[in-house]
Amino acid sequence: MGTTTGDDDVRDGEREDLLAIVADQRGNFLHTVTGITEEQAALATTVSELTLGGLVKHLGEMQRTWLAVIAGTASAEVDRNELDPDRNRMTDDETLAGLLDAFHAAAAEFDRTVRREPDLDRVLTLPLYPWAPKPIRWTVRQVLLHVFREIAHHCGHADIIREALDGASTTAYMVETAAQRW
Repeated sequence: MGTTTGDDDVRDGEREDLLAIVADQRGNFLHTVTGITEEQAALATTVSELTLGGLVKHLGEMQRTWLAVIAGTASAEVDRNELDPDRNRMTDDETLAGLLDAFHAAAAEFDRTVRREPDLDRVLTLPLYPWAPKPIRWTVRQVLLHVFREIAHHCGHADIIREALDGASTTAYMVETAAQRW
């Protein structure tokens, strides 16, 4: 059982370990988009429609979506017609700075919510989506692990896009900064 601090955060080793690996993946992802221009953020460099700006947007909104699931405020069902067609794209009226601000705000709120969650074993019913049309129940812990997986998954996409864009490599960055992290 975790301990509670004066600000209602629950502290325990597992929770902090899980949040630390999520933060590490966020850091890798954010490094990949460091130093790019607005034009580069919106440029698709592979046969995919994915762009670095679109991935920033997607990962920020993904964390907000899971916050709604944890809070019990998410819609019970989301139809394909309700999905924003630009949810994975940086639109002309969006800026990289604005998307990064939204990403950081969502990440901070997600971490705060997980720290305040009294029970990582609390069971949640996930919304029905076209790709998940049957009821699924996950614990808060499973949501946290899914958020980690989602960020890690898109770190790979971002790295490939960035390498095609200008040759920068997150893996090379990780090697260069390994001594500082360990």
